[in-house]
Amino acid sequence: MFKIRSAIGLAVALLAGLSGLHAQTAPVMNAADIQVQLKKLNTLGSVLYVAAHPDDENTRLLAYLARESCYRTGYLSLTRGDGGQNLIGNEQAELLGLIRTQELLAARRIDGAEQFFTRANDFGFSKNPEETFTIWDRKKILGDVVWVIRKFQPDVIICRFPADSRAGHGHHTASAILAAEAFTAAADPKRYPEQLKSVKPWQAKRLLWNNYNFGGNNNTSEDQFKIDAGSYNPLLGRGYGEIAAESRSQHKSQGFGVASSRGTAIEYFSTIKGAAPEKDLMDGVQTGWERVEGGKNIGEQIAAAIKNYNTGNPAASVPTLLAIRSSILSLPDGYWKTLKLKETEQLILACAGIWAEAFSTAAEVVPGGQMGYNLQLINRSQVPVKLRKVTVNGAEVASVQQDLVPNKFVSLQKDLTVPAQTPISQPYWLQDPHALGTYSIRNEALIGNPENIPSLTATFHFDFSTDKGVQTIEATRPFIFKFTDPVKGEVYRPLVIAPPVVAELGNQVYIYTQAAPQTVPVKIRAMKEKVKGSVKLMLPAGFKADQASIAFNLDRKGDETEVSFQVTPLKVNGQNITDTMTVALDVNGDIYTKSITTIEYDHIPAINIFPPASARLVTVNLKYNGRKLGYIPGAGDKVAESLRQVGYSVTLLTEKDIMNGRLEDYDAIITGVRAYNTQDRLRYWQPRLMDYVKNGGTLVVQYNTSGGLVTDQLGPYPFRLSRDRVTNEQAPVKFLRPQDKLFTYPNAITEKDFEGWVQERGLYFPADLSREYQQPFEMNDPGERPMDGSTIVAAYGQGRYIYTGLSFFRQLPAGVPGAYRLFVNMLSK
Repeated sequence: MFKIRSAIGLAVALLAGLSGLHAQTAPVMNAADIQVQLKKLNTLGSVLYVAAHPDDENTRLLAYLARESCYRTGYLSLTRGDGGQNLIGNEQAELLGLIRTQELLAARRIDGAEQFFTRANDFGFSKNPEETFTIWDRKKILGDVVWVIRKFQPDVIICRFPADSRAGHGHHTASAILAAEAFTAAADPKRYPEQLKSVKPWQAKRLLWNNYNFGGNNNTSEDQFKIDAGSYNPLLGRGYGEIAAESRSQHKSQGFGVASSRGTAIEYFSTIKGAAPEKDLMDGVQTGWERVEGGKNIGEQIAAAIKNYNTGNPAASVPTLLAIRSSILSLPDGYWKTLKLKETEQLILACAGIWAEAFSTAAEVVPGGQMGYNLQLINRSQVPVKLRKVTVNGAEVASVQQDLVPNKFVSLQKDLTVPAQTPISQPYWLQDPHALGTYSIRNEALIGNPENIPSLTATFHFDFSTDKGVQTIEATRPFIFKFTDPVKGEVYRPLVIAPPVVAELGNQVYIYTQAAPQTVPVKIRAMKEKVKGSVKLMLPAGFKADQASIAFNLDRKGDETEVSFQVTPLKVNGQNITDTMTVALDVNGDIYTKSITTIEYDHIPAINIFPPASARLVTVNLKYNGRKLGYIPGAGDKVAESLRQVGYSVTLLTEKDIMNGRLEDYDAIITGVRAYNTQDRLRYWQPRLMDYVKNGGTLVVQYNTSGGLVTDQLGPYPFRLSRDRVTNEQAPVKFLRPQDKLFTYPNAITEKDFEGWVQERGLYFPADLSREYQQPFEMNDPGERPMDGSTIVAAYGQGRYIYTGLSFFRQLPAGVPGAYRLFVNMLSK
């Protein structure tokens, strides 16, 4: 049975810009927001912005279109930014894509647009669209763009980039090419006909390129179509340059915090396809209710609602909005009916001050297990509202028939058996392994969605009485978990659907330099009560464990135990071998092979995923000289822990260590990736590091970007950083100084050591070198000039200085054997 209780007062943060689940999941609108949404209700136009990555979007234009023009506005990012670098942590690849997905959603909550994706995987920098389309599945990605267009039905499509080399990145150019192809294909019923079971062909009015002037590229001219997107919205209290800055500054993993701009800001456009606009972006498009058959009267009703709206008493608009809802319901089924009915219902709930949410009493639940939950709601107006019933995943859990007394908080408490078929909380694009460049999606109907559709939801059925009868409005809320942090206050998190047990390996890579056993600890965590079974290692050929399996018994949810296996390669005969080991947990005959990874940053909701409980086993013929290393952290990488894996003692150096410590005690010192972009103190540490080299030390500096360096003097002699890079990870490498110690000591480096590299060879190579530097390598992408700047080496005093743009920060955590051998040579004297 429900327990119904009242509470005196409820602290609710009314936030203009919600940041994920740090605020209420119930939509929050203040009186000014409601007025903007009323204007949006009377506008029937839509715009889709298309580009390649998180951060490519023009947030000022999106904010202007969504909040000033009041069009339905969306941003289609072909990728989730998986291939970039991370300035706030050490997550890479798919984990970085998860962070950037949430950063995009945070940005959209601020600028008012919606967010979409394709199944394209960001595999890193691409120099041209030809390379991009050899890695992306072009037909499938085009189909995804067509699918989003057919679902969203934009009147206007806008590209961020041109379909040529001016785009500066193969993904950028490809996004414009695909947008142009999809503009036509979406209207053709013969293209992707399988989609027509759910959507219909759609022809947008025009495709435009949003010309830009930045980065030294000015593609604007005064004869282009123009919009001033820098206006001020007095209802919101900000201009669109200010809103845009807040939105763009959500891209924190990329270090894209920007200052607000105020005043006139002209956006320029070139027409790619369709009729060119002359006076208005929507020339030739009916954006009023006359667009819908029988809709003229609705437009007049909404105009009257806007005219009579009282910001001091939004609840007075509820009767008018209920009448508008009734009129919309009488329309034939269609796109605008569905969309505007949803908007109207959200406005009715907002004007009536209805707040409703659904909370689990546990952070994680297991399919088939029990979940306690609370349903909390309040009517913060004098509008008569009755809670008729509540359903959970469509099944009625209570027929309440309760009048909601104004400003009286209500909490309904009950237990639920989580359906056994409920899927675990794994992002739909990460459910299966995928090929380079394209995610494998089980349910293609989900493509376009920024994240999973919630597995567990509660729907509140509210009755509003009118002179023409009762109207029932449904408010659906995902179940979430919340708790009170003594510093942050009330914290909301997504509810995690977990397997009954998970395993965690101590490392992602185990490196074997000899045929000797290594201890492999396995931590087992119960995600429910009373989990009993056994754990074993599923080993590849060539490896053995000291035990076939080990039993475990965990009584309480959250209990953990750790067991250890001794894993030995059968032999290490000079060959480099890389393979995968997976943990298997046997519970009553059911096998579970998942671990759990939690990503937590203050600017986005906590992210929990369940990757395989796997690690790479690597045998490598590796010799050493020196074992004690100092490491200066940069933007975030896993190089230090990778070096510990092969037996080095690595100390993360602090201000005290560098300025007052004994640097001569270290066999080599390494700076992390982008350290000279992110470690402001390096401008003061640099003389000490140069003295360390001069006195006989070895300093290895990993890649930095040319912008925002804390000092221009990165080495003992001058050089600058270019944007040169080799993106093909299989590009041939030529040894220019084969007799150099770099290639011979302590490991004999050959071309085989460049096999199996991932994502790229290197990036941001040095250029304009002083004559003291030597260049040991030459490499290039297909069809390009050879480049000898990937790594530079100089003797300085009694020591050695190395700057390398080779992407060791990707290779070492991936367990690339040759990368370890070469990096060890760099560290050796």
